[in-house]
Amino acid sequence: MAADTTTTETTGSATRPVRVAIVDDHESVRLGIQAACQNEGFEVVLTAASVPEYIANLDGREVDVVVLDLSLGDGSTVTANVKGVQGTGSAVLVHSIADRVANVREALAAGAAGVIPKSSATKTVMAAVATVARGDVLNNLEWASAIDADRDFAKAQLGRREREILHLYASGLPLKLAAQQLGIGYSTAREYLDRIRVKYVEVGRPAPTKVDLLRRAVEDGILPGLDSGIDPDGDGR
Repeated sequence: MAADTTTTETTGSATRPVRVAIVDDHESVRLGIQAACQNEGFEVVLTAASVPEYIANLDGREVDVVVLDLSLGDGSTVTANVKGVQGTGSAVLVHSIADRVANVREALAAGAAGVIPKSSATKTVMAAVATVARGDVLNNLEWASAIDADRDFAKAQLGRREREILHLYASGLPLKLAAQQLGIGYSTAREYLDRIRVKYVEVGRPAPTKVDLLRRAVEDGILPGLDSGIDPDGDGR
């Protein structure tokens, strides 16, 4: 029987369980997520009450996804916690009370792969873990709501053509094919992409990688997740 792809990661011709760590300052939450992960067939590598504790006890072990509480009781900041986990080579899935919009926004800006509310059904949380373990960005209502509700969130002012390029490229199309689809040269498409990155830097939301561009496209409604209205007056030129 073929391996369940929701609970395993492919490594060459073999598969292995998704490796998960849990960082939450409430023991009952840690135990609950741990049990759910084990029931799903995931390998729980480590649980901890804080990010420093997680890092100190990791001992070189690899983790695919860290399920991270937003508000830990040690006085740490959201950004420091997300960056600290990422520094170990793991993706971050924020497990949060959904009404903490500013903290969710901060976590996404710091590079978290997504957010899942603590009120979510266990099955939904486990599906989110599997999504992030595959290297995908979790695009859900909580992410969209956090961004939409944050009035300080500055959208990059992209022209029509820039939005079209970003839409195609961030969706997974190679830049050469995106250029062909829009009827423009590769060098022109590259110029648009460079200009897009500059504009995101200017609003404090740098996007140096393709995954970062995907995040920005979702955040700004260029890909599904928010409103997808396009400014008809901008031409990207």
